[in-house]
Amino acid sequence: MADWGPKEVAEAFRYATDWFSVYVEELNALNVYPVPDGDTGTNMLLTLEAARRELDLADPSRMSEVARALSYGALLGARGNSGVILSQILRGFAEAIRKAERLSPPLLIQALRMGADTGYKAVMKPVEGTILTVARGAAEGASGSTLEEVLETALEGARQALEKTPELLPVLKRAGVVDAGGAGYARLLEGLLGYTRRLPLPDPPKVERYAQTAFAAEAYGYCTEFLMEGVEAPIEEIRQAVAPFGESLLVVGAEGYVKGHIHTNDPDGLLAAAARFGRMVRTKVEDMSEQHTEILAMAGALEEAPPPTALVAVAQGYGLVKAFRSLGARVVAGGQTDNPSVEDLLLALRSVPSPKVILLPNNPNVLMAAQQAKELAQSFGKEVHLLPTRTMGAGLAAAIRFQPELSPEELLPEMEEAASRSATLEVTWASREAELDGLKVEKGQPIGLLEGRLALVGKTPKEVLKALVRTAQEGKEVLTVFYGPNAEEEGLAEELAQVFPELVVEVLPGGPEPYAYLAVLE
Repeated sequence: MADWGPKEVAEAFRYATDWFSVYVEELNALNVYPVPDGDTGTNMLLTLEAARRELDLADPSRMSEVARALSYGALLGARGNSGVILSQILRGFAEAIRKAERLSPPLLIQALRMGADTGYKAVMKPVEGTILTVARGAAEGASGSTLEEVLETALEGARQALEKTPELLPVLKRAGVVDAGGAGYARLLEGLLGYTRRLPLPDPPKVERYAQTAFAAEAYGYCTEFLMEGVEAPIEEIRQAVAPFGESLLVVGAEGYVKGHIHTNDPDGLLAAAARFGRMVRTKVEDMSEQHTEILAMAGALEEAPPPTALVAVAQGYGLVKAFRSLGARVVAGGQTDNPSVEDLLLALRSVPSPKVILLPNNPNVLMAAQQAKELAQSFGKEVHLLPTRTMGAGLAAAIRFQPELSPEELLPEMEEAASRSATLEVTWASREAELDGLKVEKGQPIGLLEGRLALVGKTPKEVLKALVRTAQEGKEVLTVFYGPNAEEEGLAEELAQVFPELVVEVLPGGPEPYAYLAVLE
């Protein structure tokens, strides 16, 4: 194939993303560094898919637009340690090509090298034996007079570097695997090469072994990520501010946005420290210990036959995610402002070992994707029962009644009843001035939603929360409140217990964006 214009560059990365998706489970099964939480393939795919969405919106006749879409999309959608590093490799690649009219073999070599260099510079303490090593191996190995030759030699360099990763990272050698992020980068190069050769997509490999089984369950902390906008402070200043909170630190940015990733035992403190530099657009906190335990269960390493029924729930906010997981659910990240795709739901449904699954979408915007996932899951032998919960609270109330040893037919009546008897209270801030359901709302004013509908407005989030509880408390016994990163928490449990002595009150961190409070009355 001759040199690529901007249209071909965009097409190549779209195709490479599809190629990469074939190997997601293989890559997840390799993931043991920096912790064995089994999500490297998923995180890298989500990063590539975010870049692809931006490519779909870009002007395909201008290389500068295609390059910006590749870099900007990957940054905003970057997930996990390897995903953030991949976004920076793509950023360097994009910077190298953005002023060109066409992508030639010499420019491709330069782009691969700039991508590797940018990846290294993004990491506070670069570790060899990771995706960085493989990206550098690809860049150093790249040569040739055609794009196909350059990609072929780059892939060979990546594979050679990948084979050496167990010698550079003892944890890989212990598990008997190569680095998952590095393997993912090699798969991406395979996809680009496959585009030049017009190859059909391969069949997914069968995963025979999960490397996470080499490690016993232990405390790994929280994988915490944030995306901020309106940031004016230097990246290095933000990096230094959050560095004391943990390890695997990455703070990167472009166009006023800053993306952060860190493994920490204090996600609340970390997010509070970061929030003073800009406005939080999105946060994600995952309990890596629970992720590891889920992988062990999926691999059969807990020496138990899978129960007849599994539970999959959509949730956002690490407190809610933790609550769903404690009730036995496999969680798909998503909520009001970040709906999961059909593919996200299918990955979760496929990952549980039980033959039957109850699916809780927990948001009306997720219902259609959930229905499609239910139908498509039949292709890999899963019998999915969709319980159409429309709020997090309804989903949580239903999940409390879940018992994996029972059949869906036995569980669903009780879960449906529990969901119908609950009430979800949401307190947030109005994004614009409006008049809805007879209530006049000013931009930035605290508002209260009852079962997803605007119910009242107030002066402070606490005031709105109390008013919502008064409105919906009849016949209820338990009030559980999850507070978000921008909410006032001090003294809240005592105030609520004093105002509502007839309710059992629990106040927990980790509420979802963009809420001050999300509460459930049962």
